[in-house]
Amino acid sequence: MTAALALHQNRLADSEPLLRAHLRDDPFDFVAIRMMAELAARIGRMQDAETLLRRALTLAPRFGAARANLATLLYRTNRPIDALAELDALERDDDEGNPNLRAAALNRLGEFDEAIAIYEDVLARQPNQPAVWMSYGHVLKTIGRLGDGIAAYRRATELRPAFGEAWWSLANLKTVRLDADDIAAMTAQLEIATLDVEDRFHLEFALGKAWEDAGDAARAFAAYDAANTRRRSMLPYNAARTTKMVDRVIGLFTPAFFAARAGQGSAAPDPIFIVGMPRAGSTLVEQILASHSQVEAIAELPDIPMLWTRLGDDPHAALATMDDAALNALGTEYLARVASQRHTDRPYFIDKLPNNWAHVGFIKTILPSAKVIDARRHPLSCGFSNFKQHFARGQAFSYDLADIGHYYADYVRLLTHFDAVLPGQVHRVIYERMVADSETEIRALLAAVGLPFEAACLRFHETERAVRTPSSEQVRSPIFTSGTENWQAFAPWLGPLEAALGEVLTAYPNAPTFNRAEI
Repeated sequence: MTAALALHQNRLADSEPLLRAHLRDDPFDFVAIRMMAELAARIGRMQDAETLLRRALTLAPRFGAARANLATLLYRTNRPIDALAELDALERDDDEGNPNLRAAALNRLGEFDEAIAIYEDVLARQPNQPAVWMSYGHVLKTIGRLGDGIAAYRRATELRPAFGEAWWSLANLKTVRLDADDIAAMTAQLEIATLDVEDRFHLEFALGKAWEDAGDAARAFAAYDAANTRRRSMLPYNAARTTKMVDRVIGLFTPAFFAARAGQGSAAPDPIFIVGMPRAGSTLVEQILASHSQVEAIAELPDIPMLWTRLGDDPHAALATMDDAALNALGTEYLARVASQRHTDRPYFIDKLPNNWAHVGFIKTILPSAKVIDARRHPLSCGFSNFKQHFARGQAFSYDLADIGHYYADYVRLLTHFDAVLPGQVHRVIYERMVADSETEIRALLAAVGLPFEAACLRFHETERAVRTPSSEQVRSPIFTSGTENWQAFAPWLGPLEAALGEVLTAYPNAPTFNRAEI
């Protein structure tokens, strides 16, 4: 019970030794095993969590809570089909609390109509569930039913005015402007001393967006800064570790490394990887390519990072010793994992996970024929866009301006390395150039991927498809220029970002100059 309380309060350092000691005395206590699995999942050790949950279910096959946890873990590790199988195996009574997860898994598989039907059934029977209204809004937004999605989010905030995540979901639509009444409503909730911390930082992010829309940069930055400070205290990030990781990657992936493995790995040409910083225009590039008759857009897939992590505690050393058969098996496994996400017979598909910039070498080792697109945006514009964005998970670097600058600089340093060791194999799309001369840049993009030009790619905003990222509504509109300029109102507060970027800022193509005093 003491361990359970510590786990409930997120005191993992207190809970873990208690659980370990208990399981040494009673290794068959499936309830404790499930708790240890939850702890492992919270610190990101998903494989350990899965192993523990399967052990608990071996001991107690009808342990519904463990099976529901396993379904959740499988969903979070991008195995929605397996998650649905575990939900199907639950006893009827146990499954009553999991329609949200079932609908989310169906949504991940692109079964939007079925997911919507589940949400609508739940809400018809139990209409006063704000979390379900929010999830319902997510899938409506994804398929382009913006008005209905907004209404669902609004309903969630009506049912629970302090529901920060629902307020942030509204703000995160980007094309929705929160008005004076919304500002007053959110401010009132923030004055509640006992407000849950997650509601508080979500409300602060949303309030920042509302003040920005109102043209009050000072109040907007204050809200964003408060939200980021609070969020960063919950997600510690060490920039030096990212720098060391990049050093290690550069040391491994040399010209000699690739020369020794020429012709190895899976030769499948299907994948198109879009990498780079978050909020750098990757969804725009994805939408343009998805408008081509030979390309299918899927989602931001976690499979490459998962395969890399699975190589062990020292994946660099493990990869260096792999033979052709092992490399081919990894490439083939990646394609098999993605297969459930593909719904057309188009020959190419897009994997748009920005953080895969760290895995370009791994990708080109196990899938040497894959195409890689680097979506890049001005460092200050991109950096501030990350600072004002709350990500559902990951991106721990994004809650501090200096961390963002160091992360951006390490990303540029690594991609510069691959420009040298894999010349011509990473095509770069500069967001500002795409905005200024779309047709030229789109033609160059298609040529780099090896696709013939199609006029539909110029009319990308007319392409109907599901879009899950924060830019979902922006890419359903023609290219706009405001995204290249809106950071400038916040320039007086971006000193830590500038300092961390260093030479990367001045080296950026057509980097603008500005007079801070005039701004």
